[in-house]
Amino acid sequence: MSGSYIIAIDFGTAYSGYAFSITSGQNQIDPLIKRWGNEHALDTPKTPTCILFKENEEFYKFGYEARAAYIKMRKDGGKKYLYFENFKMTLYGKALNSEVTIKAANGKTMKALKVFTEALTFLKDDALQTIFKNTGDRNFEASDFTWVLTVPAIWDASAKQFMREAATQAGIVTRGMEENLLIALEPEAASLWCKTLPADGFLVPNKDKSTLDHQPGTQYIVIDCGGGTIDITVHEVLEEGSLKGLHKASGNDLGGQTVDKKFKEFLSKIFCNGIWEEYEANYPSEVQKMMYDFTYFKQVDDDFQLTCPFNLGRIAQKMKDIEELFEAGSGASWDEGSIIITRDKLRSFFDDSLNGITKCLTEILQKDLQIQYILIVGGFAESKILRQHVYDQYGSMYRILCPVRPQEAILRGALMYGFTPELVVSRKSAYTYGLAVSGRFDASIHKQEKKFRAGVDELCSNIFMKLVEEGEDVGCHETRNHIFYPAESYVTSANFTFYRSESKNPVHVDDFGVQKVASFRIALPDTTAGTKRKVKLEIKFGWTEITATATDQATGSKGSTKIDFMIRS
Repeated sequence: MSGSYIIAIDFGTAYSGYAFSITSGQNQIDPLIKRWGNEHALDTPKTPTCILFKENEEFYKFGYEARAAYIKMRKDGGKKYLYFENFKMTLYGKALNSEVTIKAANGKTMKALKVFTEALTFLKDDALQTIFKNTGDRNFEASDFTWVLTVPAIWDASAKQFMREAATQAGIVTRGMEENLLIALEPEAASLWCKTLPADGFLVPNKDKSTLDHQPGTQYIVIDCGGGTIDITVHEVLEEGSLKGLHKASGNDLGGQTVDKKFKEFLSKIFCNGIWEEYEANYPSEVQKMMYDFTYFKQVDDDFQLTCPFNLGRIAQKMKDIEELFEAGSGASWDEGSIIITRDKLRSFFDDSLNGITKCLTEILQKDLQIQYILIVGGFAESKILRQHVYDQYGSMYRILCPVRPQEAILRGALMYGFTPELVVSRKSAYTYGLAVSGRFDASIHKQEKKFRAGVDELCSNIFMKLVEEGEDVGCHETRNHIFYPAESYVTSANFTFYRSESKNPVHVDDFGVQKVASFRIALPDTTAGTKRKVKLEIKFGWTEITATATDQATGSKGSTKIDFMIRS
């Protein structure tokens, strides 16, 4: 791996950005973070994760430029161009394959893999151009760097592989050089950075001027509050500052965009009788502008005033006097062209998200753990309402810490992860993983219909052979080896099919709740040794992804090492 040259990309649901280092890890003082929005009188560490394509699906713009161009488009232009935002959430809890499509704002669809690939291509090219400007006359290639790409901890392996495939198609890494791309779990990355912060690096209330204790044995929770997901991990500090996972990653899809959705639903109730539907269908770019403005309003904990767009007011006025739409007690009022929303109504938009955080934390805190701190990070943690909720619920029992720049925590931590991925020494497996194998038939546990004969032996097919158990500690450098033998002497290939389950002890691979997640085949051309032929399988579970290598011990040749978690359509 490139080692001293690192680029970290935080590809978020709402906002994305990158940081880079072109010095050695030991000499790195502070990561260099690209600043965005200068053309729009802004200065932010991330740009909106939105992308605009021309009618022929040719890439046009990304980030602030995409949003600004789309907002400026008039009715016809907005319908011809394909505009995507919040598209990262299409990977959450979905069965993925390379043909999956996602819907643009105008209702047209594109392949999700192309949308993600073009977004990552833009970020890659922009990063290399920025580095060139910062280093004078030296041209860097993507292959000169170790790349770190962040993903939610609660994503499954298929979503992580999808992102890796998009990164490969974007030219971030090439086939055969996949080790130059690290997949970092977002709350873990944030955790690494927060451990380095002094007391004044955290927001108030922090009355005792706490920092995150570095002493071995310290246990803490990280809540990554993103635009799409609430992502929670639990860590214990070990010797030399390394981290051990204490609980499998948990969370939900109730991030900041849930608040946006509630706000939009509220507007549709105010502008009822088809007013909002007509406006949204005919002026999608103006709706985007309203939602962009709301991003800043939801950071406060007070009444706020939103200017009513001209076209929305015009459509509403055709139906009835606008003031009549704002009923007493609705939480909103009309004031000379502006919509005023009360503090209580704003807080109500957060209910689902806050309840989701409480539910996840309650489950973790009921375990036999010695939690001392709760860290709040992520762009959604910019919200005073969210932070205050966590303080109110848990501040009397735990030290609550939120970095001054919570939106940057993952990005800065991802760069640190690029230098020292070994700092995370183990994680809890979210599932029980296993292989489909044949073995001795046991009438007391096996299904009768699975029984078959091989010579004089009674065997059972489709047995779930456990490789790792749900909740089990798996080391990040740990490789587990298994030896397999063919069931029949004449076979010239072996198929390895991987399954997962939330159950700790499934018996058969077709038991309820067992899912197929991957498979590959290895050639066994030399049949001389018959059923005594050895096939060695090496499983690496400890990284953020799962990899496997199968080797025919008779010939020394290796089978496919790629486990494809993306379902074929």
